[in-house]
Amino acid sequence: MRRSLVVALVLFSLMMFGLGLKEVVPGEQYNLSDYERLTGKKITEFHEAPALSELVKQGKLPPVEERLPKNPLVVTPHEEIGEYGGVLRRVWYGIADWWNIGRICFEGLIMADKTGSEFLPNIFEDLRMEENGKVFIAKIREGLKWSDGVPVTTEDVLFWYHDIFQNKNFTSAIPDFFKPGGDFTIEAVDTYTFKIIFQKPYPLFPLFLTDQIYSAILLPSHYVRNFLPEYIGQDKIEKQAKEKGYSSWQQFVLDYCLLENAWVRNPDLPVLFPWKLSDRSTDELTIFERNPYYFKVDTEGNQLPYIDEIHLYRVANKQILLMKALAGEIDFQMRGFTTDDYQILTSNAEKGGYRVILVKKTTGSGTSLFMNQTYTGDPIIAELLKNPKFRYAISLAINREEILHLAYLGLGEPRQASLVTGVKYYDPEWEKAFAEYDPERANKLLDEIGLEKRDKEGYRLRPDGKRLELIIEYTEPRSELELIKSYIESLGIKVLLKQEERSLWFTRLEAGEMQIGVWVFGSISIFLDPDMMGYKWAPLAYQWYVNGKKGGIEPEKGTDLRKLYDLWDQILFEPNEEKRDALVKELINLFKKNIWIIGTVGEFPLPAVVKDNLKNVPEGLLFDFHLLKTPKNFRPEQFFFKK
Repeated sequence: MRRSLVVALVLFSLMMFGLGLKEVVPGEQYNLSDYERLTGKKITEFHEAPALSELVKQGKLPPVEERLPKNPLVVTPHEEIGEYGGVLRRVWYGIADWWNIGRICFEGLIMADKTGSEFLPNIFEDLRMEENGKVFIAKIREGLKWSDGVPVTTEDVLFWYHDIFQNKNFTSAIPDFFKPGGDFTIEAVDTYTFKIIFQKPYPLFPLFLTDQIYSAILLPSHYVRNFLPEYIGQDKIEKQAKEKGYSSWQQFVLDYCLLENAWVRNPDLPVLFPWKLSDRSTDELTIFERNPYYFKVDTEGNQLPYIDEIHLYRVANKQILLMKALAGEIDFQMRGFTTDDYQILTSNAEKGGYRVILVKKTTGSGTSLFMNQTYTGDPIIAELLKNPKFRYAISLAINREEILHLAYLGLGEPRQASLVTGVKYYDPEWEKAFAEYDPERANKLLDEIGLEKRDKEGYRLRPDGKRLELIIEYTEPRSELELIKSYIESLGIKVLLKQEERSLWFTRLEAGEMQIGVWVFGSISIFLDPDMMGYKWAPLAYQWYVNGKKGGIEPEKGTDLRKLYDLWDQILFEPNEEKRDALVKELINLFKKNIWIIGTVGEFPLPAVVKDNLKNVPEGLLFDFHLLKTPKNFRPEQFFFKK
């Protein structure tokens, strides 16, 4: 019997756009003014961590009341008011794995609630939409401060707009989500309020904002100015870059100030996160220490976060990650674990002093094959990848039931790479499209497209007489990959599995050099998932589209790939929700027809290791990357160690 995955319907009614929840629930955040209105409870005093109190006594920090904004955010604890102190231990693979800490610390300009069904205030205290989404009026939290104590104002937004967005040296720092609205202007209304005025209505803009770190539009101008030649001179910035080992001053500025992971490289960069990079970090241990100016408090006025520091221990591979978990050396982590780790983690939990919770993934398919439609290598392979019958054959050869039981312990659903049950736009036909196990039909399809000839070993021959071989590239070991290899080879196609370091994998993907890439597919919202625009299965066409239809590879007119982007042109700007829904259904029909992404098993839970004395960690929440930024939807700033 199907185990349904209850997922919020997350395409908000944008024409009724507003920020904030209408009731107080555990593990959510509210403007102080809204919290007091909803509960009738006044928070009149604020408190801080003992270490910060000591700095206040020494005159090294202003009082907590002066460090918090006028209207701070109140986070309601999942279980209870916490205790200050402690170090949260995690494991990562280094800077290429920066989302490891990024999704713990994530702060957006606005955010989704923990279920993905409402918009919440965050850096922006308020955001209003006018003229069907052509104009947005944003209010920065008054009194909000960067981690060095400097106030955050509209000057920081105007600096980004004039000095970075309009600076040709830094185009790679501009998020793609700004581009659909066409040219836009930013106007300051006052010290904390500003307008974003698009060329045409862009009603989905707030949804895209939830997927972005605040630096997408807000930078510490007082700090970043010290890295721009317009302010300090060309000679000085080139000298700084050279001293840090950079041959390009532009790349130096990007890495240290502008890219969304700059704060994981540069401990001096002022931030708005609950924890900030410490200069005590080493190559093997990266330390994040509390931000004394963090803008959130609990329901008794205690400034968050409760935990003093986060320590990231660098490891070389998954085996070491697992060993450290079993040894009780990890306090909270789900990143890096898969369903097939569940048994060994649970069997050792008592000895390791931790518990294992299962988090519901909104993943349409775990191990998915992204069939590159813009592959720039071998032209014969490129044509095969673009042939839908070839993709159908590969999909039909996969025994998903076997993968479910051997690799996922029976936890999940055999399915095509498609939206999960319960989300808006779920399509049962897409879920089942070419997902049955039918190797006989798969072989017939390959014969039909001219691959009927074989060599002495039974492998199929290409049109040029060479043996047909495919290269499948992946980043992390997955037990089902050998199964997938055997299924495809049973069709007479030789398969090479090639493991690569994460950053190299993405470099090859974005260059169009990868034949078939392995990644997960699926998100709560199709609008926030770049794979719905072809990012991992038509990367050069995706680049053409998001760069204003320049560069990359332009899809041929009349093809389904071109139709995909024609539909996105309409979807992004359609203010009428009913009409937009109809367009999305057309989009899904293209995916259903083409099987650009081949799925295996989805809707499976993910194990998370939680130390026994770590509290305020909820169970039963969803895992989603783009909208929820899991585990940010767990509200890690209110985790604490019970003494």
